[in-house]
Amino acid sequence: MGNLLSMTPPSMDLFVKAWLYGDPRHVLYPRNSTGMFCGIGPNKAQPSVFYFDILKCVTSINIMAATLNGLQCPTTQVCVEKCPDVFWALNPIAYLPNAKPQDYFNQSLCVPSFDLARTTLKVKEIVDQELCPFFYTPTISVLGRCLPDVTALKNIPNDFANTWGLPSSVNDTVNGIKNAKGDIVNSFNAKEIGVRIFEDFASSWQWIIAALVIAMVVSFLFLLLLRFIAPVMVWVLIFGVLAVGAYGIYHCWWEYDNYRKSAVSITDIGFTTDFKVYLQVKETWLAFLIILSVVEGILLLTLIFLRTRILIAIALIQESSKAVSHMMSTLFYPLITFVLLVVCVAYWGITALYLATSGIPVYKVVALNSTQDNCGQIGGNETCDPQTFYNSTDYSWCRSARCIFIKYNNEGLLQRNLFNLQIYNVVAFLWCVNFVIAMGQCSLAGAFASYYWSLNKPSDIPTFPLSQAFIRTIRYHVGSLAFGALILTLIQIIRIILEYLDHKTRAAQNPCSRFLMCCLKCCFWCLEKFIKFLNRNAYIMIAVYGKNFCVSAKNAFMLLMRNIVRVVVLDKVTDLLLFFGKMLVVGGVGVLAFFFFSGRIRLPGSNFRTEMLNYYWMPIIVVVVGAYLIAHGFFSVYSMCVDTLFLCFLEDLERHDGTMQKPYYMSKNLMKILNKKNRGPKNGKGKD
Repeated sequence: MGNLLSMTPPSMDLFVKAWLYGDPRHVLYPRNSTGMFCGIGPNKAQPSVFYFDILKCVTSINIMAATLNGLQCPTTQVCVEKCPDVFWALNPIAYLPNAKPQDYFNQSLCVPSFDLARTTLKVKEIVDQELCPFFYTPTISVLGRCLPDVTALKNIPNDFANTWGLPSSVNDTVNGIKNAKGDIVNSFNAKEIGVRIFEDFASSWQWIIAALVIAMVVSFLFLLLLRFIAPVMVWVLIFGVLAVGAYGIYHCWWEYDNYRKSAVSITDIGFTTDFKVYLQVKETWLAFLIILSVVEGILLLTLIFLRTRILIAIALIQESSKAVSHMMSTLFYPLITFVLLVVCVAYWGITALYLATSGIPVYKVVALNSTQDNCGQIGGNETCDPQTFYNSTDYSWCRSARCIFIKYNNEGLLQRNLFNLQIYNVVAFLWCVNFVIAMGQCSLAGAFASYYWSLNKPSDIPTFPLSQAFIRTIRYHVGSLAFGALILTLIQIIRIILEYLDHKTRAAQNPCSRFLMCCLKCCFWCLEKFIKFLNRNAYIMIAVYGKNFCVSAKNAFMLLMRNIVRVVVLDKVTDLLLFFGKMLVVGGVGVLAFFFFSGRIRLPGSNFRTEMLNYYWMPIIVVVVGAYLIAHGFFSVYSMCVDTLFLCFLEDLERHDGTMQKPYYMSKNLMKILNKKNRGPKNGKGKD
């Protein structure tokens, strides 16, 4: 099980194949009509691609998709240094016989191989062959593509095309875009809002970082203070819940007493969608009263009969706070997990990109105007090379012939299995993510277990316990962690497949099939939660005893089942405390950020003013989200500490009896609660 070579998550073979056959430049960089990339190589100074007639991209995209599945816009494209940002159209006098093309066209926007100064072509021939554009509108560079700037369309003259003698289709299309986008352009300027948000970050980033540092300090102090305030907080929260329930009972009784003499009953009302009506009859409040009374009674009985287990849970929480205080480095381990997860995401993205571009681009000859000359003879099956097509005379008899990118070649063995390889890549991604999380859980469990199994604390705690636990995990337990991550990955893949089938067949499903699909999704959701719970405890047992995954999972499960009541009590008490802690950190820092960024409080000597912000709520949202992520990272370590010490505590109870040969390793507080003690010469030597 610990064999690194046999159980390491799959990746290298797939990555090597993708690296050898893929070319991500096809996606990262735009290409001109000759197939050359813009922004690299000879066109390094021209990072954007300009479309001569952008309207053809709109009018022909449906035709191309339906016939050839083409992905390239069927118009001449050139690499440019800067996208045009003004309105321009060819003056009608340029079509006069004596007009010189260099007086009307811009060489930087023409086909690179075409020289305006030396050409003998007339203006009409240049326009027909698309050697230079005959009109353009303001554009902006979007991912290296010069696309129309919709914010500038409102400035287009109403008779733009007719004024300059352009075809009426140009005028109709431009006016249609104006009418469709006018309201949006006037009310919502996405680019301007993005710039303003960036300005807000530029002027407030120091204060955002300061707020996140405060969130980190508050989370850190909260975990350390649990050593002293955990009993008070737990009992306050428990009695607070009971007090809320008691007030609910009183309020229901008060409402019931008010409507008791009313002649209207629930049978008189019947069924109605106005639920407020039900609150005006005594039966509703009587039902609420009975339900709350039963829940309150159950909570009181639970508190009475499980008070000892609640005390054990509190003692374990206090002990966890001590363990964290002796191993401060564990609180920052989530940063390592985050970096490794970023590596996993980057690996998946790069591999998917290389796989998607692993085929050779296929270009075919397409006639943009099949009715022109003899262009109808072009059937769309002739392949071409864009780097030589426009300099050859093979299709000179069809002036609208273009060499268009259709797809990537799918005839090779790798290309025929491209879809399967992408699925394999997704499975590898999920496996790697689950493996990284498992490695973090096992490393933390090993560190905290070394704390618990130290008889004399803190003198017996190993030096650099987290580093030693991480090295042990990498050296001995990689196979076990990979196997546990694989089981969880398979469950997640099944859930993804179910979601996909549900999405594809939702329109054709009948009530019975929808119910069955819902049940399957619910069952596998529960199964995933159970597997995560089982894996987490199995990793703890692996860190403690070093056995394989299956044996550790079985031992952990049986140990928890023998102490199921303690498990439930500890889990709920810990969840209650950590939820309160997250709300304290996020709510406190969020309120502080709101008062500061909204200008309600000012720091003396600070130059920051609310007037410097365009949207003061943006830094507040960033602070709240960041504070939650920080609190979640800190508290996830603490939760792992509680679970580890709890399993060690249960093992301690079952394996030891307090004698000199088998002394208890638990703290004095836990021994006091359980009426246990160590006998013999070592009695009393343990420290809290």
